Amino acid sequence: MTQAMIPNGHPLPFPVQDDSSVVPVLPESAPFTPEQRAYLNGFFAGLFSRAPAAASSSAPAMSSDKPLKPLTILFGSQTGTTESLAKKVAAEGGKRGFVPNVVEMAQYPMENFTGEGRLLILTSTYGDGEPPDNARGLWEFLGGERAPRLEKIEFSVLGLGDSNYPKFCQCAKDFDTRLESLGARRIHPRVDCDVDYEEPFHLWLNGVLSALEGMSQEPSALRKTDAAAKMEAAAENAYSRKNPFPARLVVNRTLTGNGSGKETRHFEISLEGSGLAYEAGDALGVVPSNCPVLVEEILGALRGTGDEPVVVGKTACTLHEALLRHVEIQRIPKDLVSLLAAKSGNPALYDLADGAHQAQWEEFTLGRGVIDLLLQCLGAKLEANDFLKCLRPLQPRLYSIASSPKANPHSVHLTVGIVRYVTHGRERKGVCSTFLADRVKDAPLPVFVHTNPHFRPPRDGSRPVIMIGPGTGIAPFRGFLQERKASGASGKNWLFFGDQHESTDFLYREEWNLFQKEGVLTRLDAAFSRDQAEKIYVQHRMLEHASELFAWLEEGAHFYVCGDAKRMAKDVDTALHELIRKASGRTTEQAAEYVQTLKNDKRYQRDVY
Repeated sequence: MTQAMIPNGHPLPFPVQDDSSVVPVLPESAPFTPEQRAYLNGFFAGLFSRAPAAASSSAPAMSSDKPLKPLTILFGSQTGTTESLAKKVAAEGGKRGFVPNVVEMAQYPMENFTGEGRLLILTSTYGDGEPPDNARGLWEFLGGERAPRLEKIEFSVLGLGDSNYPKFCQCAKDFDTRLESLGARRIHPRVDCDVDYEEPFHLWLNGVLSALEGMSQEPSALRKTDAAAKMEAAAENAYSRKNPFPARLVVNRTLTGNGSGKETRHFEISLEGSGLAYEAGDALGVVPSNCPVLVEEILGALRGTGDEPVVVGKTACTLHEALLRHVEIQRIPKDLVSLLAAKSGNPALYDLADGAHQAQWEEFTLGRGVIDLLLQCLGAKLEANDFLKCLRPLQPRLYSIASSPKANPHSVHLTVGIVRYVTHGRERKGVCSTFLADRVKDAPLPVFVHTNPHFRPPRDGSRPVIMIGPGTGIAPFRGFLQERKASGASGKNWLFFGDQHESTDFLYREEWNLFQKEGVLTRLDAAFSRDQAEKIYVQHRMLEHASELFAWLEEGAHFYVCGDAKRMAKDVDTALHELIRKASGRTTEQAAEYVQTLKNDKRYQRDVY
């Protein structure tokens, strides 16, 4: 038996049935209706079901009305969003008569596959169409020659991604195709969610559970109990992605020196009065507004006043307000190209929009924005609402938090590279970075906390820590060191930092020196790529110290990487494999097994973008 907490944070007046291998469930004597009990069991399934044990077969009955149906929910997540959705699936499944077992893909025993009946897979896509770190092992197993036949499985897949990338939701597509090829039966079509994922997620969830129940699929909202409705109402009132907190920017200072080729700034944002809490390793979501100058240029190209009444999603506002706060006006969407092709009759635009010439599309859109396209098609008259329907919603930007709540309980710090450049004769600005740098000032700054449970300092403070953070990737490690100092962690700390020039780009140099004097930072190795003829990066420093770095790993060190996913993270991963092979005498295959073990043990974690 164990004492549990109900969703409002109060303990239940009785223990729940529990052993270490079974998802906790409420006893039949619990003072709830069968519907309420089913909902709360679903809630606990999402909250507690982390082990890949036999919960699906041995959990006791929640209600005598219907036989319970086991449901396995596997998730692959780089930042935690997919994990939170998997828990929502479990909660809703519990309400609808299933016994959900939520398992991170990296923790799932491969031999269990042949015994599964109902399987839901939720996964994001990382990098260039690759699986998230905690999904890679499962994908390699299913994609290998030894993968079993899966004729007994009924499945559906949900993907999360960003359609700005060519291989949108590729990992989900790959899982979907592979499961079918292994004989599994798809009981509901895969859904690929863009950055605005909530509505398609709920439609998929309702559809897939209805299919599993054998019911007709109705495009209605999910059934809600009174308890669920109250929880959702409470969530709506709390500060979150849907309801960001109007924070106050209290510090905005430049970190890079005069003559640097970059502009990197340090921001401190007050959270007082928000009720928001964060942990070292989390991210802060910032809801930006677009550049007013660019808005006016687009209005001019549309020959509009800005006062035109429009509707964006379910929001009625003026065209000016829509362009300023509600839609993305930088990147060119294919829907807009299609609309302008139809209005102008330009065959070149039809070729761009048909999707058959990806290289041509990438060449055209590189360094161009919506304003460039509009100026090329000034003869095409667009209705305001038709134009807005082609644009994507303006999304929050997530920044790795550069502070620890133990050291800064009422504020959150960010390290942000400010994006400014010139292409095709026009000045360009990063939407959110220049919003923070130039336009917030004394105005409210809408923010929310995005938890990242897969990127945390080790709970055991005696464990050594190795941190690889070039450029603004240094941000979370500033928070890690603050956390380790405040908590009195005894483990050693080794930081690798890199940038272009030591004289202008050594971010937080004075703080690292202080951490070293205090004994918090055991070792610091820096790589400045432009300070010598041959470029030197953090992965080169790692290889230079291969033996010592491997010795730290053998002592139980946790290995962290933050920063660019496209090149840096891959280069660091390659260097990690190589230094393990070099320092230990392992083969290439054995080094790969060693790295996979680090990942499985949560000792190799990445926050990459």
